[in-house]
Amino acid sequence: MNVGEAVRNPYTGGIAAFVAGLRYEHIPAEVIARIKLLILDALGCAIFGTGLAWSRILMTTLGEVDSSQACSVWGTHRRLSAPHAALVNGTLVQSFELDDVHRAGVLHVGAVTLPALMAVSELRPGMNGRDFLRAAVAGYEIGPRVGLCMGPEHIGQGWHSGATVGVFSAAAGAAAGLKLPRDKVVHALGIAGTQAAGLMAAQYGAMVKRLHAGRSSQSGLYGALLAEAGFTGIADVFECDYGGFCTTFSRSHDRFNLAELTAGLGERFETMSVALKFYSCVGSNHTSLDAIRMIQARRPFKPDEIDRIVVHGSQATVDHVGWRYRPDSLTSAQMNLPFCVATLLAEGDAFVEQFSDAVIADPRRLALADKVIVQHDPMITARGARYRHMVRVEVNLRGGERYEETVEAPRGSERTFASDGDVVDKFTKLAGHVLSNAECERISALVLGCDKLDDLDALTGALARRQQ
Repeated sequence: MNVGEAVRNPYTGGIAAFVAGLRYEHIPAEVIARIKLLILDALGCAIFGTGLAWSRILMTTLGEVDSSQACSVWGTHRRLSAPHAALVNGTLVQSFELDDVHRAGVLHVGAVTLPALMAVSELRPGMNGRDFLRAAVAGYEIGPRVGLCMGPEHIGQGWHSGATVGVFSAAAGAAAGLKLPRDKVVHALGIAGTQAAGLMAAQYGAMVKRLHAGRSSQSGLYGALLAEAGFTGIADVFECDYGGFCTTFSRSHDRFNLAELTAGLGERFETMSVALKFYSCVGSNHTSLDAIRMIQARRPFKPDEIDRIVVHGSQATVDHVGWRYRPDSLTSAQMNLPFCVATLLAEGDAFVEQFSDAVIADPRRLALADKVIVQHDPMITARGARYRHMVRVEVNLRGGERYEETVEAPRGSERTFASDGDVVDKFTKLAGHVLSNAECERISALVLGCDKLDDLDALTGALARRQQ
């Protein structure tokens, strides 16, 4: 990298230097322990997703056009080309709104990072467990920082951050897996960034919403592989005033903060701020569901006692999930806050068993959803991106009783992260829809003991359901 380039791309170059220079020995033990749990959680979400209609359509269609079968589709015997495997596996992780989320960075990190990295491991056999974990951390660190740079206004503007911001996690993880030098990581980021795209209107009923994470992972994989071969990208992809990522995907210069891209990089690990989900719906809804459960624990009430429920949240919450519910599809049901509240009230939970095509127009849930009002609270918005999921929930009963609960972060968040046992249990519940108990136990053991693997083939083989 020449001097002029370094001057005009200090942030892109800074990220590239981190990705190229990251060593396993420099990663704190707590981050290594956390990334293993995050990987296991993402794999469970993906394996569960293999049975869903949109997943089957995607696998079958890509299988018909593929001539290469270099990489595995997790939880199945299928094999596809590396780009198509990344596309499918990323879609699988995001397939039922159960995968991880970096709340402040507005990104489902595992769905975009891991499929590209795992494809690299199969294209370049011999990657050991420590190198896999190191590369995964690289991906988990970069995407959330791009999200922090863009702020919650990015998704409020109508861009789906998993499909835009996510390309940088994928490129960073894949580039680290390939052990690219700094100058080639710059180009991997620049190639990935120009492929970023994804419209938030997909949340209102389109299967394509599930595809966005897979497409991001595929774009990041392309970026890393092309950069390795000498292909060049936008060297100042973040800094460029005209046509750069930040200026193009934000309405104005005061809506993004480039300093967030490298702030604390290598010292403060954003991997520790990735939260897990224990409801099968978009992360913006979880604090409201937790608040209602807390109120019900104090004063048990039945759905027919409710007069109205008012959720006070950030502008991002109102825009993202507070719209009036329309029974268009399962996607919109899992995205919409009033419908998810209605599901919890009607069914007592909001996990995989509570969502299906058969319930999206359930009259009982529709009636309850009509009683849920989502309102903007400027004081919550003013607290910034790290509090964008904060809510104050009021439950008003017919007899005049009124109960209130404020929740800043949901169950499974970085503040109250799940135990090892909770993560393994969630993985087993999800993967158990597809795999045997023995297969689930083997994958769990391989992921949690990943740092001891001399070759990642044992893990990729277990995910591909190869006999050991």
